[in-house]
Amino acid sequence: MKHLLKLSDLSKEEIIEILDLADKLKKERKEGIDHPILKGKTLGMIFTKSSTRTRVSFETGMYQLGGTAMFLSSRDIQLGRGEPICDTARVLSRYLDGIMIRTFDQSDVEDLAKYGSIPIINGLTDYAHPCQVLADLQTIREHKGKLEGLKICFVGDGNNMANSIIVGCIKVGMSVAIACPDNYKPDVDIMKWASENGEFLCTSNIAEAVKDADVVYTDVWASMGQEDEAEKRKIAFKDYCVNANTMSYAKNDAMVLHCLPAHRGEEITAEVLEAHANEIFDEAENRLHAQKAILVKTMA
Repeated sequence: MKHLLKLSDLSKEEIIEILDLADKLKKERKEGIDHPILKGKTLGMIFTKSSTRTRVSFETGMYQLGGTAMFLSSRDIQLGRGEPICDTARVLSRYLDGIMIRTFDQSDVEDLAKYGSIPIINGLTDYAHPCQVLADLQTIREHKGKLEGLKICFVGDGNNMANSIIVGCIKVGMSVAIACPDNYKPDVDIMKWASENGEFLCTSNIAEAVKDADVVYTDVWASMGQEDEAEKRKIAFKDYCVNANTMSYAKNDAMVLHCLPAHRGEEITAEVLEAHANEIFDEAENRLHAQKAILVKTMA
């Protein structure tokens, strides 16, 4: 695997290989077994969007694998002062062994891969969040024992999370339902692909979408960069809260996942979040293990 730009670039087999390696690294880490697989290697981490989980998990993951992670804020490098990304890619390729970037435009990630000569990992764009969904799949498999045949329902904005959940979950044999307002649907091309390649539903009817779900997933209504839309979105999404009524349509043993940070009382109630806290914080922990597997697959 040369890069991780978006989940549609990976086969089902490649996704399962990442999950299997993530499980192995997680188990052995808890047993005190170290893996200096990336000893002497350096990961550059470019952030034009700030983060808690992405930065800490990648930096810790590189340390645990024997390598070094270097934080590169857009305020501190020439990319933030107008240097073309093609030039940045070619320069950093001569210093680093890999780049993780968390940014707005998917084209920036694709261009880094096009012009650079080292592995590029998409830490998040407005289009996709592949690292998060690989951690989600790891968590679902841990709790449910399988992926094939399960139903996941995403409630809320048809954003980067919804896009990546659709692709990742359908590729591993899950059915996907999206509950969102009509004006906030996921990417049109991704929905078309999903309809042609798996069992997929997108509806504004939350009860229809959540019905018999094994996994209920939600995310904030206003993502980073959408702060000026926050009040407008609160109105649009007021009926799309994961609460006790929402969960009544899902299976009795349904999981709840949230990529965090959570706004209790908006997209999820405090009661539902706390009832499913073990799952949600296992999910957060698995960002570390899934990303270590990605680092090994791309940089080892």
